[in-house]
Amino acid sequence: MASKEEIRSSHRARRAALSAAELESAGVGLARHGLAWASTVVAAAAATVAATAATVPATFAAYLGVGSEPPTLPLLTALHGAGHRVLLPVCEPALELSWVYWTPSSGFVRSRYAPIQEPAGERHGTAVMEDVAGIFLPATAVDLAGNRIGQGGGYYDKFLAALDAVLPARPALPDGGAFPPLPTAAVVFAGEVLPAGSIPAEYFDRKVAAALTPAGLIRLL
Repeated sequence: MASKEEIRSSHRARRAALSAAELESAGVGLARHGLAWASTVVAAAAATVAATAATVPATFAAYLGVGSEPPTLPLLTALHGAGHRVLLPVCEPALELSWVYWTPSSGFVRSRYAPIQEPAGERHGTAVMEDVAGIFLPATAVDLAGNRIGQGGGYYDKFLAALDAVLPARPALPDGGAFPPLPTAAVVFAGEVLPAGSIPAEYFDRKVAAALTPAGLIRLL
């Protein structure tokens, strides 16, 4: 089995070879299928509460894909256009994440702690996730068993673990793995969805139930 870093490096090399046209096309697909997933998440949440208590539209946590990452700006724009609120992450010291509400008029600044662009605005702690319907996660690969490889910085590993202190944990899976407390979709290119068992799982990892690709949503578990 390849290591996480070997898989991450291989996929980053493939991403770097994508053309501008391929990235643009990917952004269109991610926006269409991501908005459809958001709608199913909201509908599922509404089905579990009284109609008067259901909140539509909803709030989603996401991120801005940069460089050769899957381009998520069209997805962010589509979510906002559908009336949803969008939260984007800001890297803080000690691998912590805070969150800023984003709109198409939001400004971005270079992160002091990671090679990303971050939204300018009021920062909110993990407790803001109490009002979030679902999370679009960055990833460099997922497998059909729901295991995910992130960017390697450790921010999301710590964030997903911290969610357990804010929201009720979901039941453990038969293999002992755990989902984050909120519905999550890892954003990857289609070729980055690997056979089950391809990704080494560690004790702190949280599985994802879906992979969002430009070609469509893939249910993993």
